[in-house]
Amino acid sequence: MLPITHYLFLSFALFFIGLAGVVIRHNLIVNLFSMDIILNAASINFVAFSRLYGDASGQVFAMLAVVMLALELLVALAIIAAVCSRWKCATPDEEKDLSSQLDY
Repeated sequence: MLPITHYLFLSFALFFIGLAGVVIRHNLIVNLFSMDIILNAASINFVAFSRLYGDASGQVFAMLAVVMLALELLVALAIIAAVCSRWKCATPDEEKDLSSQLDY
């Protein structure tokens, strides 16, 4: 059995990789995947502490978080695909400019 520090280091590394992706890149799809990486790092923490204390509640919460992330990513990618097919853009800066061009 690996010590908890290995799991925490993995979670720490994934969190900062995701944080760097959110801060450095300005692409909507990369931002979504980076936020997914950040939340998966939190799920690793839940599972690690659940295993350490012998309680299954952290593992259940991590599974619910994974299902929620998959559904959120599915809806967000569908919205981004619809917006990009209409306006040919994929950056948040362009998205702010396009909000005034909506046809009502």
